[in-house]
Amino acid sequence: MIATIGILTWLVAAAGGSFEPENDPLTRPIITSNSAEWIEPRPPEKLFGNSYLVGFGGLSVALIDTGDGLILVDGALPQSASAILANVRTLGFRPEDIKYILSTEPHADHAGGIAALARDTGATVVASVRGAEALRSGGPAADDPQRAYDMRFPPVARVRTMSDGETLRLGKTVVTAHATPGHTMGSMSWSWSACEAKRCRTIVFASSLNPVSADGYRYTAPASAPIVAGFAQSYRTMDALACDILIAAHPSNAGGEGARFNARPGACRAYADRSRRALAERLAKEGASTPP
Repeated sequence: MIATIGILTWLVAAAGGSFEPENDPLTRPIITSNSAEWIEPRPPEKLFGNSYLVGFGGLSVALIDTGDGLILVDGALPQSASAILANVRTLGFRPEDIKYILSTEPHADHAGGIAALARDTGATVVASVRGAEALRSGGPAADDPQRAYDMRFPPVARVRTMSDGETLRLGKTVVTAHATPGHTMGSMSWSWSACEAKRCRTIVFASSLNPVSADGYRYTAPASAPIVAGFAQSYRTMDALACDILIAAHPSNAGGEGARFNARPGACRAYADRSRRALAERLAKEGASTPP
């Protein structure tokens, strides 16, 4: 999510400089008013069974050990790619064993590092059809509520697409794609089962559902009707999902009271409810009468 972001600024490498992130076009830092908080270092953490968190204080990145290769979910900012891979190594895994990188949304804070991660691991990037279009272009779609922000990020040349309800199988793991449009029309959430001994839990990595926008955007405008309908679809999806553990694209949105995830009953429904209320307030503020 890009909220109160100001204008994104690509740092220009100093002439003759040797600082690798600035010299590498795929990891050149994106600096925003929130970026330091977003990528505040966190140690990697086992979530449950074969699933781990390898992200940051303000951006979630998940790792799944399928027994036949690894799956990464999201890529944070470009400058955080090396830290993600370092966290993978700290857990005892090899980055070159990452076979897939799943994208939740084509915004710089979640997809900015994907191009570098795909290059450095050889992994296949997977996204929704609309998400893939934006990833390939390196920027948000024309109908994105945050389009007016300067949110360019390194484009991803090759992206495999998945549709709502489609599954990705690798080793012992089956990951299901769940279309969750609204924040972007290409947003996708992902779920899988993780087991320890005889106990299994369904983990949901949810895309952002925050109804934020650039200045001047109106959710009540006729052109925004598909966006509002997309949010309504996403609420129905999140309400119906089996969801024992919720990972939100931004940890603070998971409702886990300071934790990086939420394992309380009803976490996904509560996640949708918070967005419902926020969108209703936004529509009311704009003068709408019938929120989804």
